[in-house]
Amino acid sequence: MPGPLLALVLSGTYQVGYKAGPLVVLGHGILELGLVIALMLGLGKVLDIPLVHQVIGIGGGVVLLYLGIDMLRMVRNSEIFSVENSSNSEGGLAFKGLLVSLSNPYWIMWWATVGLALLLSATSFPFWGVVFFFLGHILSDFVWYSAVSFTLHRGKNFLSPRFYQWLVGICGGFMLFFGIYFISEVIR
Repeated sequence: MPGPLLALVLSGTYQVGYKAGPLVVLGHGILELGLVIALMLGLGKVLDIPLVHQVIGIGGGVVLLYLGIDMLRMVRNSEIFSVENSSNSEGGLAFKGLLVSLSNPYWIMWWATVGLALLLSATSFPFWGVVFFFLGHILSDFVWYSAVSFTLHRGKNFLSPRFYQWLVGICGGFMLFFGIYFISEVIR
């Protein structure tokens, strides 16, 4: 499903190349590993509380608004083509992968429902079932986002800087859309 994580990979590919996908997944995976451990220790019950959903929705929306504005600022100031001025450095992308995942209420809701059910199913094979479930899950993210960044990086010779600027601008717009959508869902 296209979402904030894909937009982040697309925007980060110009600065760090094909490494954008793996770096974003590194941050995403670190967060997911922590969440899997927390779910195994009982966090699932806390995620059912409506106030927790509201805090996650508003907080996540605000973070996505900030990231969208930052992407649009980069496009406007033509910083997208300047690696040294970019917040999408290698370490920055890994951290943003973690932050974008954490700020996406649908990511948390998926883990509180579908992800938790799959995780509990994996516990029928204690320890190794959970390990293989997590590795398979994160490997699928790694392969997908690596393929996206690799393809975009290899195709940059065919894409003009202007096209890429538009692409990052559209991704920034999507981040703003997701932020507004998440906040409005909580308010509604």
